[in-house]
Amino acid sequence: VRSLLMFYNPIDGWRRVGCRESRTRVDWAQEVRTLLEVDYPDAETVTLVCDNLNTHSIASLYHTFDAERAGRLRRRLNLVFTPKNGSWLNMAEMELSLLSRLCLGSIRFETAEAMDCHIERWQSDRNAKKRGTNWRFTTEDARVKLKSLYPQHDT
Repeated sequence: VRSLLMFYNPIDGWRRVGCRESRTRVDWAQEVRTLLEVDYPDAETVTLVCDNLNTHSIASLYHTFDAERAGRLRRRLNLVFTPKNGSWLNMAEMELSLLSRLCLGSIRFETAEAMDCHIERWQSDRNAKKRGTNWRFTTEDARVKLKSLYPQHDT
């Protein structure tokens, strides 16, 4: 069993799958550190769209790292959360679905390392082809589909 954390840039067609033994706040913080210090070391700010797990918080950085490093990471990170019932809006979730259907399917892996290698090959192939997302969900679609999330005004 592996916990997968998907980091996905739909514009550049880049993704990285963090394969972990657990899904704790420490795991999330370490993956965010890799995102900021390895994947995007020169970016002034990285906007990260997250689902609403309790581990996805700035507090996880301070729990995991010393205050100086956590503060340095926090200043470069802009967290945006999908609506509680709208994880389907999260493009990383869509990419995880593709990973599950196209790469993992019904395969049973003998070891965690075998699974990680299989995922790495899939990730490298998709990155080489710069597979992005052609997002066709318009503002008007959002107003209809997400009506319950918008403030209601009496007229």
